[in-house]
Amino acid sequence: MSSFFTFIGWLILLVLCWPLALLALILWPIVWLLSLPFRLIGITFEAVFALLRAILFLPARILGHRTRK
Repeated sequence: MSSFFTFIGWLILLVLCWPLALLALILWPIVWLLSLPFRLIGITFEAVFALLRAILFLPARILGHRTRK
């Protein structure tokens, strides 16, 4: 559904200011490629923090602590 709203927004931009819409269409793949390293860094940090959390909570899990539901 988000893609649909993005497409509708781009169509509205195309009607209101077509040069800006075409520029956005051309620059979008370049911006996406530039953002890939930051996404990979974010995924890496998320994995490292999940590993640290698992290591820190391991003694509690071994001793049988249960989380509340």
